[in-house]
Amino acid sequence: MEVGRRDAGGRRMLSQINVTPFVDVMLVLLIMFMVTVPMMQSGVEVNLPEVADAPTLDQVQDPLVVSVTRGGEISIGQVLVESPEQLLPVLRQVMVGRETQEVFLEADRDVPYGRVVQVMAAIRGAGIEKLGMIAQPPEEPASRRR
Repeated sequence: MEVGRRDAGGRRMLSQINVTPFVDVMLVLLIMFMVTVPMMQSGVEVNLPEVADAPTLDQVQDPLVVSVTRGGEISIGQVLVESPEQLLPVLRQVMVGRETQEVFLEADRDVPYGRVVQVMAAIRGAGIEKLGMIAQPPEEPASRRR
């Protein structure tokens, strides 16, 4: 004896789930995610200097990056700091409870050297012993890329 539903004409009905609407919704969500992720990665624009033989940094799980922009503005992550003097208490507060006591400094290539030294002094004044400088490798000329 066959158990199943039959319609009015006596034909057997298939009881399957139609996944097409589910796939459509998932594709729309995927597209929305792909569009919004690049917007979430916006940060402080810094034109890094190029260094030919700089060692690469090990992967740090939660790096703390202090940035100095072309205009001399200082930020910790997305938080803007008014001056190197105000950087000191903010850094001390941020470093409380952090597993690693290291900071990475990225400064625009056009920032005056004195401004970078002021920021480095504030980082040292906060008791941070490990300070890394962020640079980018130079671009290869088109003739050498082959």
